[in-house]
Amino acid sequence: MELISPTEFAKQKVQTVQEYTLLSAQSIANIFRKPRYFADMVQQADLIGVGSLPIVVLTGFFTGAVLALQTSNTLQRFGSLSLIGQLVSTSMVRELGPVLTSLMVAGRNSSGMASELGSMIVTEQIDAMRALGTDPMKKLVTPRVTATVFMLFFLTILSDLVGLAGGLMVAKVFLGLDARQYWSSAWQALVFQDVFMGLIKPVLFGFIIATIGCFYGITARGGTQGVGRATTQAVVAASVLILVTDFFVTKLLISILSYK
Repeated sequence: MELISPTEFAKQKVQTVQEYTLLSAQSIANIFRKPRYFADMVQQADLIGVGSLPIVVLTGFFTGAVLALQTSNTLQRFGSLSLIGQLVSTSMVRELGPVLTSLMVAGRNSSGMASELGSMIVTEQIDAMRALGTDPMKKLVTPRVTATVFMLFFLTILSDLVGLAGGLMVAKVFLGLDARQYWSSAWQALVFQDVFMGLIKPVLFGFIIATIGCFYGITARGGTQGVGRATTQAVVAASVLILVTDFFVTKLLISILSYK
């Protein structure tokens, strides 16, 4: 790694942020311009959504199960074991469902987008697309962004439901609680603010995952080593940005919705 001056380093980072912002803005603007490449969107939705189903289901189920298992001791001390459904439902819907699903999808798809687009850059396929009059941003980036935002929304809902099922399994098999009581407690605990917070986050996280993956793929340089580097950077950047965004979005929504 070559040494550069702090000024040059700062300039590079500012330029990177500018380029990422421009790519993000173009990916949104292209949705409203023709052609829209619906076939590419459906193909990406299949790859991102259906392809991520197994890992999302497994993560959601065992997250709900571990959450119920870990909190049962604390609740038992206060004689409130019947509240385990409330705890699992609010935790999964508001926080754990959106964040863990997004991290899993980021690990699987951000790297895939970066490596795919990076390989196209290295082999000059994107230059060929430009020569043929096709906009690479519209053809490659916008379908991936649209498909990721759309599919992550439904993957998060599925993860929440499976997480509740995991909590039910622990509550019924290991703690001896009644299934009807568990579902009743879990359902009654949820209010509009919880559901709204849990469903607005995957939209933002899906946008971050897709734009970060495409950005690092399109800016990859330096042959196969550059593609590998871009793949790693995409996963790290997407994961960190999801966690940072989650904090600020949660703080903002709590202030706006004023939980009581």
